[in-house]
Amino acid sequence: MVQVRTRFSPSPTGALHLGGAHTALFNWLFSRHHGGVFILRIEDTDKERSQEKFVVEIQESLQWLGLFWDEGPYRQSARLSIYREFARRLYEAGAAYYCECEPEDLEARRQAALARGEKPRYEGRCRERGLGPAPHRALRFKTPQTGMTVWQDAIKGVIAFDNQELDDLVLLRVDGLPTYNFAVVVDDITMNISHIIRGEDHIPNTPRQILIYEALGSPLPVFAHMPLMLGKDRGKLSKRHGALPVLAYREQGFLPHTINNYLARLGWSHGDQELFTAEELIRYFSLDQVGKSPSVFDQEKLLWMNSHYLKEMPCPDLARILVPYLAQIGIDSIAPDYLTQVVATLRTRVKTLVELATAARFYFVDPRPYEAKAAEKFLTPRAAPLLREVMRALAAAPDLSEATLSRMLQELAAQTGEKLVNLAQPVRVALTGRTASPSLTEVIAVLGKNEVLQRIENALHFIEKN
Repeated sequence: MVQVRTRFSPSPTGALHLGGAHTALFNWLFSRHHGGVFILRIEDTDKERSQEKFVVEIQESLQWLGLFWDEGPYRQSARLSIYREFARRLYEAGAAYYCECEPEDLEARRQAALARGEKPRYEGRCRERGLGPAPHRALRFKTPQTGMTVWQDAIKGVIAFDNQELDDLVLLRVDGLPTYNFAVVVDDITMNISHIIRGEDHIPNTPRQILIYEALGSPLPVFAHMPLMLGKDRGKLSKRHGALPVLAYREQGFLPHTINNYLARLGWSHGDQELFTAEELIRYFSLDQVGKSPSVFDQEKLLWMNSHYLKEMPCPDLARILVPYLAQIGIDSIAPDYLTQVVATLRTRVKTLVELATAARFYFVDPRPYEAKAAEKFLTPRAAPLLREVMRALAAAPDLSEATLSRMLQELAAQTGEKLVNLAQPVRVALTGRTASPSLTEVIAVLGKNEVLQRIENALHFIEKN
């Protein structure tokens, strides 16, 4: 059996977005499912637009997602001699010819074809002139002028193109650089790629690539064209739909497994299951369960999935990955055990790590200044005696267990004749600075007796001054 070898081959002309991550994930899952090899190839022959910072960012994005490659990263810019050797083979076999048509002339003929309502294509002016290699000449592929190019797509089924619709594409430009369709075929042949899994926007490239494979006498890989991702308006996925570079999702506090799970479910299914472990994604993934129709990106569903995984993650692990998000808001040098207690009180109330860090802030810093409306409503002269009673009871409490604190608050409510909420809310604002927080007993237990007493004392000073 042929070893499964897949590749992800981004161009470093921009950051890695969700569409690219989607393609990388499907290739990675397929190779892992079959015990194969996943290759990273950087297609950087576009000298004007390729930037090294994007090479670094693409690799960092894949590593954050856990999509580690087995070979590479290979760079097309380092393989130019290989492309020229394959070009020579095609030329000597009569499958390619040199063309000296000037770019300006080609563009004029292109515009004339469009004006006539025709599909712009190179009409083969230099096809039979027998030109040899020389400066300012491009090498073109001699595309068959009759017949059909047909393949069995692993996702889309049978796809066919009339060869008459395909013109003689350029293989090597006048500067000696390979074009996309030629370079990827040479790369995929020399890297023994068995399955090419990519977006359906590449379907028009496939017949051209198949003809080059055949001209080189190389066996064809399996082609599988994934459905595209769309926005809710069924338009091409873009920033306006909430789609961002992969690392922006890290900055916003999404978990990498959330992104993988969500992207896996866009276009692929395993029954009605929505949530998968990484091991399950690898075990169940197959191309025959990839749909043919485009999938719609839903930011709210992504947030829901992230909140689920935040709730499910063990608190020590969640505390560990929260540290850099806390550092971004000026909180560092945190005891791991204390942070573990903190996240246990908050993880069911948030959707992202950024939200979690923001919600946890009061555990580490003085909650003053209080939220204006919260202080106006609850830190009033009427609340002062209640806060003093709470301080007295807390000072005498033998421990800060849930049972002890719940009993203490209920007894205070009975003694003062106040509803429990009227007693609890001033304390909550004193401790957290706001009216919404984890349960008061959890907050008191985590903060500890001394800190709680100090914060209530601060609240009493606030009441006196106002």
